[in-house]
Amino acid sequence: MDNSCDKCHKPAKFYVTEIDPDGQTVVKHLCEQCAVAEGIAVKANLSIAQLLEDFIQQGRGLEAGSELSCDVCGLTFRDFLEQKLLGCPHDYDAFEKVLLPLLEREQEGGAQHVGKVPHRAGHDQRKQTSILRLRAQLKAAIAAEDYERAAGLRDQIKELEKT
Repeated sequence: MDNSCDKCHKPAKFYVTEIDPDGQTVVKHLCEQCAVAEGIAVKANLSIAQLLEDFIQQGRGLEAGSELSCDVCGLTFRDFLEQKLLGCPHDYDAFEKVLLPLLEREQEGGAQHVGKVPHRAGHDQRKQTSILRLRAQLKAAIAAEDYERAAGLRDQIKELEKT
């Protein structure tokens, strides 16, 4: 079998099977450029991290999200732009208006998780949320040099992590 493009004879990456009006099966071998020219959607396999990196580099939504912050972990959108990492699952909600258009575009309109969730997830999620909030409060207490409050928050975090 010839692995070259039917149009330009470069190495073929796409093999398209069509049925013509007479009911005959026609197989096309196409390189990436010819597949695009034929109107075949070519979508690169990119990780969410790469998508976010591209989004950040393009600068889209920078102004719209610059004042946003997560009320759970305290991450600001500006911090996210610098670190290129989200701090907790709640950041998706906090930065929704900026991230949703990107996710919908890259996921062909889908932005909702539709997989299974373990039964225990509800309890575990609440515990994780509490820990994240306490850590943000701890960070603020240390920044304010309120070491007595920071020690109490540290103890609360340790207690939650044990259970």
